[in-house]
Amino acid sequence: MALKLDILAFAAHPDDAELSCSGTLMAHIAQGKKAGIVDLTRGELGTRGTVEIRAQESEASSKILGLHARENLGLPDGFLKNEEEHLLPLIKAIRKYQPEIVLCNAIDDRHPDHGLSAVIEERACFLAGLAKIVTTDNSVEQQAWRPKQVLHYVQDRYLNPDVIIDITPYFEKKMEAIRAFKSQFYDPSGSEPNTYISSPDFLENIETRAREYGRAVGVKYGEGYTTKRKVGVKSLFDLL
Repeated sequence: MALKLDILAFAAHPDDAELSCSGTLMAHIAQGKKAGIVDLTRGELGTRGTVEIRAQESEASSKILGLHARENLGLPDGFLKNEEEHLLPLIKAIRKYQPEIVLCNAIDDRHPDHGLSAVIEERACFLAGLAKIVTTDNSVEQQAWRPKQVLHYVQDRYLNPDVIIDITPYFEKKMEAIRAFKSQFYDPSGSEPNTYISSPDFLENIETRAREYGRAVGVKYGEGYTTKRKVGVKSLFDLL
């Protein structure tokens, strides 16, 4: 059986999770939880870098984050479909890692793959719990599994979060993990074409957003999440 994870983050592209929920992953790893990332595509349509380079960057970032697992489903960048062909690999990943909590792409964002991935990922979380959908891993039939909670992280567009996680102790490490994707983000010595995310302003905006969410709950840095389901706690002291 594969390693069971407490938290699994889905990401349409390598670096989506680093930009949006890596502080949360590190915070929970520090609490003794097991966390991993499943990237849906290799980001092959990106203007900068190559599939091979992004795979190397993803590996480097994973080590910085201290992830327990990471894999790439190799689905087609830019051409994801909310159909069985693309849902089944996600269902298999959910059943493989049996996460209690799944973090998904933003429900609405500048990049159309993000919003579509959010729908596919959340749908897969539900379908993974249906026993009559049969999947196998290494020729062994998988057990049905449905996460207890599904949250959507916030990406480029501002969304009013339902939940904010304090990532203050892990913010610098988050930025280090983001910068591991050297082909994608600001590099004054780089020679690749400029893109929306390659300017120094983009990384500054990551910090601005984290400060804004942090200030909303009385900490320095935060990461925000939206959810379609109400979030319940056993104690009021679980709230900041």
